[in-house]
Amino acid sequence: MPVQTPELNWDTLLGIARKNTSARRIRRPGQSPSTAPIPSSLHQLPPDTILPVLLYRDTNSWCPFCERVWFALEEKEIPFATEFIDLSNKPKWYTDLVPTALVPAARIEGELVYESKEILLALEERFDDLPLLPEEPQENAVARQWIVEDETNGFKEAAYKFLLGKSSDADEIATLQTAFEVKLDELEQALGKYPGAYFLSRFSLVDIMYSPHLDRLAASLPVYRNYFIKGNPRFPRINAWFEALNQRPAYHRVKSDDITSNLLFRRRWGLEPVRNLLPLDLMYSETMQFRAEAAERLIDNHEVAIADVLKNSGVQTLAGEDSTSAFREAIEVHLQLLAEYLLYGESLPLPWGRIGGKDNLNPSSAAVGAIALAYVRNRICAPRDMSAGAATALRVAIDKVLASLY
Repeated sequence: MPVQTPELNWDTLLGIARKNTSARRIRRPGQSPSTAPIPSSLHQLPPDTILPVLLYRDTNSWCPFCERVWFALEEKEIPFATEFIDLSNKPKWYTDLVPTALVPAARIEGELVYESKEILLALEERFDDLPLLPEEPQENAVARQWIVEDETNGFKEAAYKFLLGKSSDADEIATLQTAFEVKLDELEQALGKYPGAYFLSRFSLVDIMYSPHLDRLAASLPVYRNYFIKGNPRFPRINAWFEALNQRPAYHRVKSDDITSNLLFRRRWGLEPVRNLLPLDLMYSETMQFRAEAAERLIDNHEVAIADVLKNSGVQTLAGEDSTSAFREAIEVHLQLLAEYLLYGESLPLPWGRIGGKDNLNPSSAAVGAIALAYVRNRICAPRDMSAGAATALRVAIDKVLASLY
């Protein structure tokens, strides 16, 4: 039996969503991105306190080196603020401030530190309540050696040559695959040196160093090279390591989702997929905490989303400028339908009357609505806009709403 629902509008829906998720964002009107995640440790300090760390990072929140620092800040429960840097148009004050002009950089208790490894070690030195390096001297030395050799052990070079190589020569691709597998075998062996699933005897900076890159490779190699790390019996320890990471709340706050990774590799490097570009991890799609988080982000940011669809989705090519008002209404109606579906699921009958009846859809409104939903589906970027689990829940919901409507 369908549930009885209150009169639904944006304010009502926002209240319902927030009752079902603790995820929140800081709104940043007129800026890109338009919101920023609230650090999970922010409650530790009184309001209006100067935060001990200011993190400078990319606007897309996808840079793997920035993710390392964010991951450590969350694990160490260090309150921090974020300043986003547009990498395609870096402000002069930033290039003057940071000698490399790269991200990440950070002010740690007022001192500027740049390069992700240096920031991680500085955080470890200044904030020792929740250490991410072992206390035992020999193991500590092993950890520091891993961190020092991160740029020289050839793992990332071999990995991205295999992923990004555009050669049509099958033998050359096979050679790149073999070189990459040698590096994976080295990681597999390293993960067996200590008890447990991590590189050392417990979770450490070494895991944080490898997490962003292995996540991206595990997501995109199946799509672009038909090669699988996850589920590959050759790498049982690497798969156990992924499972151990998956149990850490901080990991879920900072990780990207597979679709975001795949879309960005196609857009940024022009890779051509050999498998489905948009696989969905359905484990998140029916979990209320992720559905509610997705709904909260959509509802609280719906004005920005509508403006983005109008400006960038191509709907304006359907008619002249005089249709903007009607298009805006159609977009808003469809986004609200999506929010309602996220919160109520199959128990809520879609209100066809609001869009003219399922069998009497205005062709223009139907086209605009379908474009809007499809655009939002591919536009969402995790974790810039929401967590990876919420992004998956949103995309699954969009597919179901589109199937129901059209």
